[in-house]
Amino acid sequence: MEIDLNADLGEGFGIWRLGDDDALLDIVTSANIACGFHAGDPLTIRRTCAAAVDRGVIIGAQVSYRDLAGFGRRAMDVDPEELSAEVLYQIAALDGIARAMGGRVAYVKPHGALYNRVVRDAAQADAVVSAVAAFSPVLPLLTLPVSVLREVAAERGVPTVTEAFADRAYTADGRLVPRREPGAVLHDVGEVAARAARMAAGGTVTATDGTEVQVAARSLCVHGDTPGAVAMARAVRDALTAAGLSVRPFA
Repeated sequence: MEIDLNADLGEGFGIWRLGDDDALLDIVTSANIACGFHAGDPLTIRRTCAAAVDRGVIIGAQVSYRDLAGFGRRAMDVDPEELSAEVLYQIAALDGIARAMGGRVAYVKPHGALYNRVVRDAAQADAVVSAVAAFSPVLPLLTLPVSVLREVAAERGVPTVTEAFADRAYTADGRLVPRREPGAVLHDVGEVAARAARMAAGGTVTATDGTEVQVAARSLCVHGDTPGAVAMARAVRDALTAAGLSVRPFA
């Protein structure tokens, strides 16, 4: 059995640094690199892409609503045509820098509010899929197993890869508990590592109401902006290996 381990990286901006990208790149197999709309700037993007290429980590475009002040986590209503153009812009910008560093964008993952919106909103999902299809129809999208984005992508012939979140709580319908609710983000390293191994090997997770939810996924996400992210990512990778899983990129 194989599982990918991805993390959100390149989320600094100017003199502001967030997380330890270099340390995380020694652990993960795929890097969701911010494209400048929720975080990141040209120099940060260039350095993160170069570091990923140097370590053989696959590069993904982490596209977002245009929301630097809110870190891309604020709900926004963006016209679908405008959103599609903005997503295409982000993919193309990151791919250009990645290629200059010797790599390329191998997948796309929405971030924050956009990620949660396209799980349930067909119009916004179609805008994202349209952008990916315009750039490269073979470029896969990372999304939850239960997602409108996955359905729309299938209709348009755009591939998807399902993912699960090691450090996030789940609702009974297989979606993520909103960050504004208590307990939405998990911080206990042992608990997160055990959950990750269970999700990867067994395809299930216990929701907040105690029910067992199917979360069969090819990739697991650990967030790079949470306290202790490096230790947590290392514990997750060690738990996956101990469970007999081969940690490899999906792209």
